[in-house]
Amino acid sequence: MHGEAEELPIVGVIGAGSFGTAVSNLLAHNARVLLYSRHPEVVARINQTHRHFDMDLSPRIRATGNLQEVPETCTLLFPIVPSANFREMMRDLSPFLRPYHLVIHGTKGLDIRRKEYDTEDSPITRDQVCTMSEIIRQESVVVRIGCLSGPNLAREIMAGQPTATVIASSFDEVIEKGKKVLSSRFFQVLHTYELIGAELAGALKNVVAVGSGILGGLGMGKNIQGILITQGLMEMIRFGNVMGATPQAFLGTAGIGDLIATATSTQSRNYTFGLRLGRGETVDAINASLTEVAEGVRTILIAKQLADHYKLDVPITQTLYRVIYEGADIFEAIESLIRFPGEADVDFI
Repeated sequence: MHGEAEELPIVGVIGAGSFGTAVSNLLAHNARVLLYSRHPEVVARINQTHRHFDMDLSPRIRATGNLQEVPETCTLLFPIVPSANFREMMRDLSPFLRPYHLVIHGTKGLDIRRKEYDTEDSPITRDQVCTMSEIIRQESVVVRIGCLSGPNLAREIMAGQPTATVIASSFDEVIEKGKKVLSSRFFQVLHTYELIGAELAGALKNVVAVGSGILGGLGMGKNIQGILITQGLMEMIRFGNVMGATPQAFLGTAGIGDLIATATSTQSRNYTFGLRLGRGETVDAINASLTEVAEGVRTILIAKQLADHYKLDVPITQTLYRVIYEGADIFEAIESLIRFPGEADVDFI
């Protein structure tokens, strides 16, 4: 067994959050894994106990606190860190990256890249909004890039429940190598060439999940939740239109599949954030208690500014912005939202 393990490739994962840890366990079916964490206590605990997030980890996973060691040891890398830290992480990683590296990120969020002459009041346009693959290109020499999209609820993956994921890339080699190391009996890996679409779907569905959670927290039923998810899909596609993605990119596993899972499960951080908000907790109190980021909260801020500039019809995004960032009364905001005035049933195909 030991000799067999020695023959396996070594794959790097950057970020030991719940999803990075779940991906590491999946990779360990087919590879040895070098898992980077910037927290020394996490590195020590993983290596000493082979446990993290109260879950058993494969003995094929070794943690490290040395970021340089990961690209020097591994050709295939999976960076999975919060979007707010992604650019900084890439700048730290970039000196050790070479054109031969393949990078498949698992971060579902957006980033704002302001120009030197921009102010905080400058409009947010497509040029300023970056997906994680765009950050990788901007900050490194890596060319062969992909993203790992959903539905990927980390707890279900760690528990060994069957699911599927989507690798999006314009490079067949990225898709093939990603499938080879991730595929297992319980984890089916699909693919798409719609990289930007998959990234936008992964980020924007978190916005809908926050809204869906609020409805749950207010005690509203599945009927209105189903309407909100459908309307949320329309909004995602409208954002996609100005960001360079096709509507079809949102209609597959990385779109509808991930949207349904994230917007209906208490295992989703974004749904749970909304749920607690709907039950009367404040934004500050929820944020203070979170051990991991609810990406949808940051995405709402970016998406709202983008919608303002392009004059997009996105009432869910606008309403959630008012509730979270302007302190609007949640009952009045949601009451106006659930009427969905003047909407055609399907207008996005």
